[in-house]
Amino acid sequence: MEGSGGGKHFILVHGLCHGAWCWYKLAPMLRAAGHRVTALDMAASGAHPARMDEVPSFEDYSQPLLDALAAAPPGERLVLVGHSLGGLNLALAMERFPRKVAAAVFLAACMACAGRHMGVTIEEVGRRTRSDFFMDSKSMVLNADQGARPAVALGPKLLAAKLYDRSSVEDLMLATLLVRPGCQFVDDPTMRDEALLTDANYGSVKKVYVVLKDDASNSEEMQRWMVDLSPGTEAEELAGADHMAMCSKPRELCDVLLRIADKYD
Repeated sequence: MEGSGGGKHFILVHGLCHGAWCWYKLAPMLRAAGHRVTALDMAASGAHPARMDEVPSFEDYSQPLLDALAAAPPGERLVLVGHSLGGLNLALAMERFPRKVAAAVFLAACMACAGRHMGVTIEEVGRRTRSDFFMDSKSMVLNADQGARPAVALGPKLLAAKLYDRSSVEDLMLATLLVRPGCQFVDDPTMRDEALLTDANYGSVKKVYVVLKDDASNSEEMQRWMVDLSPGTEAEELAGADHMAMCSKPRELCDVLLRIADKYD
C-alpha cells in the first residue's frame, strides 16, 4: 500500500502476526497532511504470498523493507515507523541504509542497541512476561528448510485482552480475520550477531520511541528500559491507547508522527 505526494515519506512496518492492513486508519491521515506513505507487508505477513515456513531467515522476513529502502532515490529522507516486533526490522534497515533515514520511530517496539545482538530485546520481554500471557494463542513448530522453528498464532482472547483492549469491536474483528502465524526468529544468526548493529550506521540515525502508557501487552517500564538502552533516544508519550495505537488513537498518533517529521530532516 503506497501513496504519493510531497513532504516526508513514511514507511510503516507492522508487528508480529500482523500486516500492512493494521495502518488503515493512520495512513490516510498522514497522506492528508501532505506526506507520502508506504505500509509494507513483511514476508509471509498480511497479503504477502509466502508462508512463514517458506521464509528462511529474519533477513528474508525483512526483505520487503530492505527493498523499499534500496529503491528510495538519493536525497529522499525517510521516516521509518516500526510497531512492536517491527522495531527489529527497522534496526536492520537502519544499519544498511543509515543515510536514507531522517528518523526512526519505535512504536511500543523492540528497539535494539548498537554493540549488542538484536535478540536482547526479545529475551528481556520474554523474561518479564508471565507464562500465561499468550492465553488462547497456539504455539506451533514450522518445518522450514533450515530446520524446525517455533511460531505462534495469536488467539482471539489474547487479541481482545492484550492488544485491542481499547480499540473498536470492528478493529478487533478485522484483526481476528487477518492475523497470520508469526515468528520472532529468536535463534536466527542475524538476531544473535553481536557485531551487526554499529555506532557508525545504526547508532547514527535519529531515534524516537513512542511510549504507550496504557499498553496491556508491553509495560511502560519495559518500553522505558529500551529507551534507556540507547542513550540519545528521544521519547514521546501517548496515553489512552492500547498496544494497537494506530487503531485506538490514530489521530493522536498521527499528531506525534507529524511533529517528528517536522523536527528531523
